[in-house]
Amino acid sequence: MSVFTVIIPARYGSSRLPGKPLLDIAGKPMVAHVYDRAQESLAKRIYVATDDARIAEVVEGFGGSVLMTRADHPSGTDRLAECADILELDDDEIVVNVQGDEPMLPAELISQVANNLTANPQAGIATLCERIHDRETLFNPNAVKVVKSEAGMALYFSRAPIPWARDYFADAGAGLPPTYDFYRHIGIYAYRVGFLRDYVTWGSCPLEGIESLEQLRAMWRGVPIHVDVVAKAPPAGVDTEADLQRVRAMMAKTS
Repeated sequence: MSVFTVIIPARYGSSRLPGKPLLDIAGKPMVAHVYDRAQESLAKRIYVATDDARIAEVVEGFGGSVLMTRADHPSGTDRLAECADILELDDDEIVVNVQGDEPMLPAELISQVANNLTANPQAGIATLCERIHDRETLFNPNAVKVVKSEAGMALYFSRAPIPWARDYFADAGAGLPPTYDFYRHIGIYAYRVGFLRDYVTWGSCPLEGIESLEQLRAMWRGVPIHVDVVAKAPPAGVDTEADLQRVRAMMAKTS
């Protein structure tokens, strides 16, 4: 069983939904729901990482722990590295990054990704994926695709349909090839702290820039990334006003 720390990055300045972590869902701020999901996992410790005093006040108000971080981080991974230093974590400890806009993330996935990293000592990162069942998702650039090896290690992440089924797609078939399973990447990560400390010293790489995918910086540097199929498929997170209304409706049905 893995021993791990959950860190929930929470920014106030979302371009599409300002103040997103504090938006109300079923009578609680979104960040409180995410914190609850983390508490349902096997995490040893849970922190919300923010640079905003309003978020910190709300988190402390419901009894959560806060790490105040700098406001100038270029990515969430950089913010996690600062948190690891604040907490004085050892290089071999495991941190799970749970996005602050995933109020319905199944807690099993948090524990799953941490346990997978523990079970694969050659990997610096572990993450998750789910099978794609429709052509629309495969060709949607907002749905990140991943190809993995027989051993469960990532071969590549892309916004494009990968792998390209040359003959099948040339015939403009309506569905997906029956001979191969395509996978959508799910953005939950477990990291070894030593990797985080290395990551912040590297500049961005060409693949990361062209795809706008942070994990490609690690692949560019040869860091193995373990990818497992989810134990339970998660609902989509909250990125837009429509997403917010959808999640509110889903939670209203379960309350």
